[in-house]
Amino acid sequence: MPSKELLGTYLNDHLAGAAAGVELAEKLAAAHEGTPFGTAVAAVADEIKADRETLQGLMERLGIGRSAVKQATGWVFEKVTRLRLNRQLTGSDDLTRLLETETLSLGIEGKAAMWLALKDVGGLDAELGRADFDRLIFRARQQREALEPYRLQAAAGAFRHDA
Repeated sequence: MPSKELLGTYLNDHLAGAAAGVELAEKLAAAHEGTPFGTAVAAVADEIKADRETLQGLMERLGIGRSAVKQATGWVFEKVTRLRLNRQLTGSDDLTRLLETETLSLGIEGKAAMWLALKDVGGLDAELGRADFDRLIFRARQQREALEPYRLQAAAGAFRHDA
């Protein structure tokens, strides 16, 4: 059986990341509402919320409480990121969108890595073994793929020579 304390620390870190991911995805969706990017990132935001709920449910079934400190840290991280990633500091709407999309993409990669790690140790705990990690890993990869064309589009806009 995995250490509940260490597993709790790990899952709470990812739960905090999920909260920051939801905030960032919702911000991007609102800022780009009515565009293909806005539609795509809104769908990803909904899926990140569902993944966060799945993680919360898993934590409850494992008897792992939520860390208020880690949740607050995730919230603060998202707000600091929001301040750092704005046009006044980056000098470009496209560069801001690129950095925000990459930040969200990295969070999704981290989530996929978490699901993979939990799948790998699933045999150590009956409750972990019941989770459908293959579905969660597949969904994380789909989320990442959904964002990739828009990340590349923002890069092209940010780095073109006539910008």
